[in-house]
Amino acid sequence: MSTDLDLLRTADRESAAAFFAAAPAEGLVAAVAATPDDRLVELLGRPQVRAAAVTGILRRLDEYADPARLADLKGSVRFELTTSDGGVETRGLSFADGVIEPLVEASALGPDPAGADVVLRSTLLRFARLVTGQGNAALDHLAGHLEVEGDAMLALGVGGLFRVPGHDEVAVDLTALDPVEVATAVAEASTDHLRSVMAGGFRPVVLDEVFRRLPDFVDVRRASRLRVAVGFRLAASGDLPADRYLVRIDRGHTTVERTEPGDDGRDGRDATIVCEAHDFLRLATGQLSVMTGLLRGQLKVRGDRAKALQLAGAIDFPRAAPQRARR
Repeated sequence: MSTDLDLLRTADRESAAAFFAAAPAEGLVAAVAATPDDRLVELLGRPQVRAAAVTGILRRLDEYADPARLADLKGSVRFELTTSDGGVETRGLSFADGVIEPLVEASALGPDPAGADVVLRSTLLRFARLVTGQGNAALDHLAGHLEVEGDAMLALGVGGLFRVPGHDEVAVDLTALDPVEVATAVAEASTDHLRSVMAGGFRPVVLDEVFRRLPDFVDVRRASRLRVAVGFRLAASGDLPADRYLVRIDRGHTTVERTEPGDDGRDGRDATIVCEAHDFLRLATGQLSVMTGLLRGQLKVRGDRAKALQLAGAIDFPRAAPQRARR
C-alpha cells in the first residue's frame, strides 16, 4: 500500500483508517519525516483523518515493542492530544503480561485522568513526530511540550518500550540524550514548569543522570591543580526529600557520589551549595552561573565560598543552542 500522505487530503474515515492500518511502518515514518509541520497539521486537522491516525498508530505499537521490556510493564496510559482546532483526541493503552491492549474509547479509562496510572498530554502534531522518531519524549517533557500526570516511571517505561521502525534506538533513553539538546529544552521551559518537573517522579532520574555526566564537563587543564570537595543539597519538594551529592576534584580527577544527611562533617568537604532542584537544573545547563545565583539568592554556600567558586570555574556546563534561545 502507498504511504503517500497526499492520499489523506480527500480520504473519508474508512479510507483513512485503512491507510493507517495497512501502510508499511518504515514507509509511513519516512513520509511523516518528509512532511513539514504546517502540512502535517493540515492533514491531521481533518476530522476524517485525525481519529484514524491516532487509533491506527496506537493499535500498531506492539509491532515495535521490545518483548523483554514489554513483559515487565504493567499499567494503563491515557493520551490526551490537542488538535489544531482546539479539540482533544483521547485514547488509552493498558499493559499487562506482555500484551498491549488499546482502549480506544475514553470511557474505558474512566471519565477523568484518575482512571489511568499516567496521563500524557501533548499536541497531535508532537505525538505524530514522537511516535515516528522525529521527537524525544524526555526532551519534550523537560521543555514543557509534553505534560506527564501520574506514574512518571510508567511514562518512562512506555517511552523506552518502543523502537522507531527501521532503527535500533528506543523512543526514550535518558542516558543517550545530547547535553546541548537537554540544555536547549531546559532553556525553553518556564520556571513553573521546571519546578513541577523537579517535584515529581522524574526528579531522581534527571538528577542522577546530570550528576553521572558531570565529570565529562570538567576542564582537565583548569582542574589539574585543584583539590576541592563540594557538596550539593537540593531542597525537598512536595513528597520528595532533599537530594545530596558530593563532587570531588583531585588534581584533574573528578568523582561524584550520593550522600546522606549528616555526612557533611565526615566526608572532608570544603563547602556545600544549597539550592532548589529547578535552579540546579538551570545551573547544570548553562542558564545560571554560580555567581549570579548567589547574588540573586537562588544559591547559598555553606563553608568555603572560594572553594565552591573554584569548582564551578572548572566546569564547562553545556549550553542551549543559539537558534532556540529561551522564549
